[in-house]
Amino acid sequence: MRIAQLANFIGPASGGMKTAVAALGEGYAAAGCRRLLVVPGPYDARTSSPAGDVVQLRAPRVGGGYRLIVEPWRVTDVLEEWRPTSVELSDKLTLLPVARWARRNGVGSVLLSHERLSDMFASRTGLDTASKVSIALLNRVLVRSVDTVVVTSRYAEREFTRAADQVGCPVVRVPLGVDLDTFRPHTTPPVPDGGPLRLTHVGRLSREKSPHLAVATAVELHRRGVPVRLDVYGDGPHRAELVDVAGGAPVTFHGFVEGRDDLSRRIGAADVALSACPTETFGLAVLEALASGTPVVTADRGGARELVDASSGGWGSPQPAALADAVLEVARRPAAGRRAAARARAEQFPWSATVDSLLAVHDDLAGAVRVA
Repeated sequence: MRIAQLANFIGPASGGMKTAVAALGEGYAAAGCRRLLVVPGPYDARTSSPAGDVVQLRAPRVGGGYRLIVEPWRVTDVLEEWRPTSVELSDKLTLLPVARWARRNGVGSVLLSHERLSDMFASRTGLDTASKVSIALLNRVLVRSVDTVVVTSRYAEREFTRAADQVGCPVVRVPLGVDLDTFRPHTTPPVPDGGPLRLTHVGRLSREKSPHLAVATAVELHRRGVPVRLDVYGDGPHRAELVDVAGGAPVTFHGFVEGRDDLSRRIGAADVALSACPTETFGLAVLEALASGTPVVTADRGGARELVDASSGGWGSPQPAALADAVLEVARRPAAGRRAAARARAEQFPWSATVDSLLAVHDDLAGAVRVA
C-alpha cells in the first residue's frame, strides 16, 4: 500500500495531532507500507526519513502560529506524482477538493476526524444553536466526499451517524494510542503527613480545551481548606485569564515542557491528573497521564470520559464542585492500587492496535474498485 497522510492546520499547539500523525506514520512504515506525509510550512521542502517521504508546502499563517494549506491543487499535484493507493485527511474544510480528486482517480480516501466541528465552532463563537445547521450541512458534504470516516470515540461518532447512514458512508471507531515506553510509572516520593494533594493539568491553555475547569477545581479545593497544589503544563492564549482564576490558590504555571520523558516524570509525580474538557473527542493527555501511573479525573461526558474507568480515575459534571468531589474520592484510594490501575488501563491502548485498525481500513480501500 501507498498511504498519503495529509496533515493540515499545523501549529505550535497541535501536539496531540502531531503525536498521532507521527505514531501512525511510523506504524505504517514498520508494516511495510510506503508512506507520504504532506504538511504546511513556511517554504516548500522535501525530505525523507525512515517513516517515509515528507513534503512541506508553503502555507500562510492563520493565527496563533498555525499554518494552513489554502491551495489544495498543490496537494493534488504532489499526489499525482506520488500515486498513493489511499489518502488520509485530517482537515474537514480546505482539503475537501483532495477527496474529490481521490474519487476521480480511483484512490481511497479516509477522513480522520479528530474534533467535533459543532463543539469547536460553539466554543469559539458562542453561537451553539446557530452553528448546528451549518455543521449538519457540512457533515453531509463530508460523508459524500470521502470513502470512510474514522472517529476516535463514541462521542465523536455521534456527530456523523445520521448523515453517514443516509448515504452509506462507513464510520469506523478507532481509539488512538499512547507511547507506553516513554510514558511510564516513575518512582514517586510519598507525600509527608499533612502535605498537599498534588494535582496536575497538561494541555493547551485555550478555552476550547477547558483548562479553566482544572484551575477552578483546584481553587474550589483550596476554598474548602484542602491542602492542594496544582501544576499546569502547557501554554496558550488564555494563560493570563487562568492566572486570574487561580487568584491566591497554590497553582503554578510551568509553560510548555519540551521533553516527553520529562513530562511523564512530572505527571507521574502528581496524585491526580485533571483533564476535564467535556467536548474532548479523545484525550491523548488522559492516556499519557494514565500510562505514567497517575489516575485521571475528567468530565462525565466527552471522549475523555470513555478512557477513564472506575478503577483508573473518576468523573463529575463539568463544574468545579463536582470535579473537586471526584478528586477527593480518587485521592482516598490506596496510592499503589490507583497507580497500578491507571497504568493497566493505559496498556489497553497501545499504538500498535491503532495502527492495525487503520491499516485494515486502508487495505479495504486499496482493494476496492471505484468508478470516477
